Amino acid sequence: MAPYESDDAVDGARDENPHTGRRKAARYAVPVAVVGVAAATIGLVPALAASGDPDLPKITAKQLIDKIAKSDVQQLSGTVKISTDLGLPNLGGLENSLASGATKGSGDGSSADPQAKLTELVSGTHTLRVAADGPDKQKVSLLESGSEYSVFHDGTNVWGYDSKTNEVVHGTSADSGKDRKAEPPATPKDFADQALKAVDDTTSVTVDGTEQVAGRAAYKLLIKPRQSGTTVGAISIAVDSKTGMPLKFTLTPKSGGAAVVDAGFTEVSFAKPSAATFDFTPPKGAKVTEQKKDAKDREHAPGMGFGEDHGKGTVLGKGWTSIATFETGAKGGLPTGGSKAGDLGGFLGSLGDKVSGKFGKGTVFSTRLVNVLMTDDGKVYAGAVTKGALVKAANEGK
Repeated sequence: MAPYESDDAVDGARDENPHTGRRKAARYAVPVAVVGVAAATIGLVPALAASGDPDLPKITAKQLIDKIAKSDVQQLSGTVKISTDLGLPNLGGLENSLASGATKGSGDGSSADPQAKLTELVSGTHTLRVAADGPDKQKVSLLESGSEYSVFHDGTNVWGYDSKTNEVVHGTSADSGKDRKAEPPATPKDFADQALKAVDDTTSVTVDGTEQVAGRAAYKLLIKPRQSGTTVGAISIAVDSKTGMPLKFTLTPKSGGAAVVDAGFTEVSFAKPSAATFDFTPPKGAKVTEQKKDAKDREHAPGMGFGEDHGKGTVLGKGWTSIATFETGAKGGLPTGGSKAGDLGGFLGSLGDKVSGKFGKGTVFSTRLVNVLMTDDGKVYAGAVTKGALVKAANEGK
């Protein structure tokens, strides 16, 4: 059965690729630290109240997906609300310590390092201001109480600035160029693109009416897994009826309750932003850290390229029940003993469920969306699947 259903069915949909590859002008990835694997799926924000569903021409699911794929928004500015509820325990300052340790070296410990700063998006509710003018001018600001953190991309220069500490990280972007398409940074489109990659014969896709988002008329695309064993319940994407750009992304778990991730514009404009929006000069007295090249002699500009591969692994299965697996090289499971590493290992171990099987022993860390199995022989299995699915994959020795 094709992924497009009901009145929105389209013959031959299985044979067509409903979306095209789009290069990111900016990618953000939270460091992988146990359940931090979940961050790769995050995108997010409280649903926006609609003032009445707009009356729009009928459209099929395939036509709407094609509309998203063909969307070519070059300029925009707006505010995005971000909220995440993975069901993680309150770890106090521990998550900051994990993030700091995982990103040590990328920004030399600077508070302006995007990899460390943007781990804050893993939980809670946040407000982002975003702007873009073509492929080489972007700005993302994380607004906080009495302070602001911003990433500026202007040509080959990329700056990360933390107003609270008056620290700056500077790097360069090798991606600048006329051949690269514009990609609005840190918007629901980033998350929608990832979700649409799962649209195949394991997926049900329908148009679920219309709604108003940030004062704009939008179609609602509803994506549901057909497979059992996944923790994903449904994904709803509000698509701007004029530009085809996703304005809101909401992911709800199969277990029910509030959305795990919910992201959307509260205000948006597709007019050309002022050129001054993307200008940045380090403030007087600011501590400026220059990014260093890594072992592969590539320079990591702040906020750019953080979606790249950080370790070799494989993907088991397909669709919504796919499982990522990789070797950590750490034998013996979580660290134990009287050292700080041992204390941390003991604490993390207390958050997980002990499991055993043909693979030996391990610990499963669970969230409302992503589950992670760490075996004592140094293997990790992670995915938006049930604990049983992880244990089965480990037992099969894959």
